[in-house]
Amino acid sequence: MDRLKQMETFVAVATRGSLTAAAQAEGVAPALIGRRMDALEARLGVKLLQRTTRRISLTHEGSAFLEDCQRLLAEVNNAEASVSAGGVRASGHVRITAPAGFGRRHVAPLVPSFLAQHPEVSLSLNLSDRLVDIVNEGVDCAVRVGDLPDSSLISVRLADNRRQCVATPAYLARAGTPRHPSELNRFACLTLSSEASQSRGWAFRVDGQVTYLRPAGRLDCSDGQVLHEWCKRDLGIAWRSTWEVQADLEAGRLASLLDEFAAPPNGIYAVFPSARMLPLRVRLWIDFLKQTYGDAAYWRGNAVQT
Repeated sequence: MDRLKQMETFVAVATRGSLTAAAQAEGVAPALIGRRMDALEARLGVKLLQRTTRRISLTHEGSAFLEDCQRLLAEVNNAEASVSAGGVRASGHVRITAPAGFGRRHVAPLVPSFLAQHPEVSLSLNLSDRLVDIVNEGVDCAVRVGDLPDSSLISVRLADNRRQCVATPAYLARAGTPRHPSELNRFACLTLSSEASQSRGWAFRVDGQVTYLRPAGRLDCSDGQVLHEWCKRDLGIAWRSTWEVQADLEAGRLASLLDEFAAPPNGIYAVFPSARMLPLRVRLWIDFLKQTYGDAAYWRGNAVQT
């Protein structure tokens, strides 16, 4: 006897209130429904239903099992829908959050395409560099960049996030070019202020080990986009993510430095509270991001710039 079919039959009997109603909904004889229930209870070794000639009621074990069966069947339906999404119409509202800078460049521009594919879905996007508590604030999915703290949240890696030192050709012509990370203190470095992220400093791989430096400079700021703009105005060297500076590197507005000492990449992640009962609209949003960010051409300059 198929276990899944037994669960479906049990849910039908429990929610419709009788073997006859469940049998009519499926188009089979009530006796077949009864045999399935007998086989399920025999396999589990517990009584799930109290059956009389007039009514059916759930036992204590039956009530608990009903909740588990409904959850498992919903997960099966979601799993099937996710691999045949072309024939499924997702609907409802999805709440998303992302870091401000990354979100402006690489989340917000994707939203119209996603909504065009799923016209019955609506979306709220919160752009903030604050670490949003997605569970208590009712957020369905957060896009996060960098190393993730240990937590009970579920994450899916969407792409690598690489950081590199950059400066304008004009600044390098004026100040020279560092050949080793230890030389950075002799240059004007544009750093995030102490209340921002990057508390460990700039990461490099030196002699096979990842080391962190906190170069000094006359300018710091809590906003990474401001550092990027200062860098483009010939004010010094910045340590920025490739997703932020790739277009400037390809156009020659910035030059990459110390590439041979680049630290291993961290990640760009989709983070959500639980994989259990994940709504189809959220699953499709995560799949959409994964497909977009997984395309190497997207990061070679085809990404939307603002």
